[in-house]
Amino acid sequence: MKKPSMIIGKKQIIMSCLTLMLAVAVYINYTTAPEIKKPDKIVSVSDEAEEMNYGETEFVNAEAKPAADDYFAQARLDKMNNRDEAIQTLQAMIGGGDVTEDEQVAKALDAVEVSKLIESEGTIESLVKAQGFQDCVAYLDGESAKVVVKTEGLDKAQAASIKDIILGQSDVSAENIRIFEVK
Repeated sequence: MKKPSMIIGKKQIIMSCLTLMLAVAVYINYTTAPEIKKPDKIVSVSDEAEEMNYGETEFVNAEAKPAADDYFAQARLDKMNNRDEAIQTLQAMIGGGDVTEDEQVAKALDAVEVSKLIESEGTIESLVKAQGFQDCVAYLDGESAKVVVKTEGLDKAQAASIKDIILGQSDVSAENIRIFEVK
């Protein structure tokens, strides 16, 4: 009868490191995400029925253009959902099926790259906001960088400072950096 051995192999070390890195990336993403505001007033259905005048037309969206804050909130939500799906896919590939050790190492490196991109995006967003911009969302894919900033007008000096931040925090070449502004 064999005793179970408590030897930790390469696979267990790689999986532990990846899990730890993913947890750190999720934590960073969670802490840098803006808080969702709760409504100031909660109106019950009976209150609404008393105030409603049937037969009158009321515009649902009275704003001429969507608020920039809504854009940034939706962009962050979409980015978080896309990253979560990518992480789940990588975890499924690493942990499942008949995968050779070389394939596991390749998938582990992909997972590490995704976590580095998430961390770099959060850092870029924080540094751009520190430059005086109201809001910012960064998208990195390893080869290109796209940054959306909320501003009333972006001049060349501000664009250069954003570009310097991206170059300092990622391996993206200068010609693959795009900066967009939302007013």
